[in-house]
Amino acid sequence: MKGDIQTREDIVTLVNRFYNRVKEDEVLGPVFVQTIGNEWDNHLEKMYHFWETVLLDRHTYSGSPFLPHARLGLTDAHFERWLLLFHQTLEHFEGPKKEEAAYRAEKMALMFRYKIASLRERPVIPIR
Repeated sequence: MKGDIQTREDIVTLVNRFYNRVKEDEVLGPVFVQTIGNEWDNHLEKMYHFWETVLLDRHTYSGSPFLPHARLGLTDAHFERWLLLFHQTLEHFEGPKKEEAAYRAEKMALMFRYKIASLRERPVIPIR
């Protein structure tokens, strides 16, 4: 039986399963490998904190997630693939927090896409 996302251990499971998919993905893998390099442990820890803050109301993350993504040259195809893999990973869970994670991921991808498109039209910071 599937459970909901309720603990930090659930967050770790979610994040690890997701990034294992990302590393193997032909669209996202090269972007993440090039960007993160050998710093996967640091990145994963940051993602644990991020999703723990978002889903469990434990304020362990501080930072601004958009800016690092703004400079990567991401396209709509990247965000579509990111969402596909995230939703596939969420299939391991069931319940309101799973639904909230899906909702938050959709909104985050939409916001990032909008902001990146806006910056391309009127660059304020270099994004490439």
